[in-house]
Amino acid sequence: MATIQFLGAAGTVTGSKHLLTAGDTRLLVDCGLFQGAKIWRERNWEPLPVPTEAIQSVVLTHAHLDHTGYLPRLARDGYRGAIYGSAGTVELCGILLPDSGRLQEEDAAFHQRHPGTSSHSPALPLYTEADARQALALMRAVERETPFAPAPGITARLHRAGHILGSCMVELLLGGGEARRLLFTGDIGRLHGSGLDGGPAAVADVDYLVMESTYGDREHPEVDIRPQLAATLGAALARGGVVVIPAFAVERTEKLLFLLKHLIEEGKIPRVPVHIDSPMAIEGMEVFLRHADEFDADTRTLLARYGSPHRWPELHFDRTTEESKALNAAPGPMIILTSSGMATGGRVLHHLAQRLPDARNLVVFVGYQSPGTLGQQLRDGHRPIWIHHAQVAVQAQIAAFEQFSDHADKTELLTWLRGFSRPPRATYLVHGDPDSAQALREELRAALGWRVEVAAWREEVSLD
Repeated sequence: MATIQFLGAAGTVTGSKHLLTAGDTRLLVDCGLFQGAKIWRERNWEPLPVPTEAIQSVVLTHAHLDHTGYLPRLARDGYRGAIYGSAGTVELCGILLPDSGRLQEEDAAFHQRHPGTSSHSPALPLYTEADARQALALMRAVERETPFAPAPGITARLHRAGHILGSCMVELLLGGGEARRLLFTGDIGRLHGSGLDGGPAAVADVDYLVMESTYGDREHPEVDIRPQLAATLGAALARGGVVVIPAFAVERTEKLLFLLKHLIEEGKIPRVPVHIDSPMAIEGMEVFLRHADEFDADTRTLLARYGSPHRWPELHFDRTTEESKALNAAPGPMIILTSSGMATGGRVLHHLAQRLPDARNLVVFVGYQSPGTLGQQLRDGHRPIWIHHAQVAVQAQIAAFEQFSDHADKTELLTWLRGFSRPPRATYLVHGDPDSAQALREELRAALGWRVEVAAWREEVSLD
């Protein structure tokens, strides 16, 4: 008997963990961190429903923390099996996971200095940087489209997902009396315009499909983003404002940076200081440049035209805490790109606390904002907001651009699914808010006639 149990990204967009059990074999597809509302974050502290030592292996779709950020905790709890992913995923995890461990330690230290601000007494980190490095030692890079055996009786293959650098869909073939083919999409990229070379790979024949639904109830705007972005940024910079852009450190920052360079060189926005205030994003830049072959012709053209960002005179890399703090006293106009993209932690919180009360300033969101995050609160007009347990007035302009999303929208998901040669026996929707997942379920049932279900947290389904 084989089953899938949804241990995350069910009822929410974060915490992706899918446990496959086939006989005595247990395998995790993704091992992500819950983010956003407190009710979800607290689930990071709950033990998995199976002993850690009973899990033979982990296979990753991509490097984002909501798909990998629980790995250090898994290692801390005794996991010593292999962790498989593409070369790009393994490289990016080498940046993301230690940084996440450092943030966990810093958050715990903050709560220790401020008793009563944590659910735990004494406040402890979920895991440490050392735990992250222990997890990294277990990682194994595998080539796309090359079969490998992550666990007894299971053959795996990674297919291009087109979401971020290194992102893949995970196909698993279960042997035995009745072979079954499973596909876990992870996050599916745009069919066109993602910046990567090609969209998600066509997959024709699977028995069970576990698919994301982040944008299952909406479409991406199809307009050229550059004029609107240039006008929004230009107005703020003209009034002497500071533009704060909470950007995802992996890939989103790099793409946005080249777009800003293009707007500057074309005279669409003034040449002002641009700061990357994120050690993680700075390291990610190096990975981005090393894997330029993964990107589409337009992105490669920008890389060829403008060269390495390290040679741009207006660009400043703020690696140290002291350099980051100095930005708080720096006058505008200038642009600060800093993580995290949903404003859930890190240096961005200090910049927002400093800049939000000033009406000259501008905060620009360039990616999905999960419910319960500070990013979602700001985007949706909450006033005032709280940062580090202090109330902060919001006078700055807030803008959001959905066009930067690296997720396929409803129509793109449907177009991709029409490429299947036959309906899967069952399709399970994960990684979406309840409304978007439910809307996509109804759309797929009506348009394709498939059996489609919305996965529930900790639900276990049988692969008949």
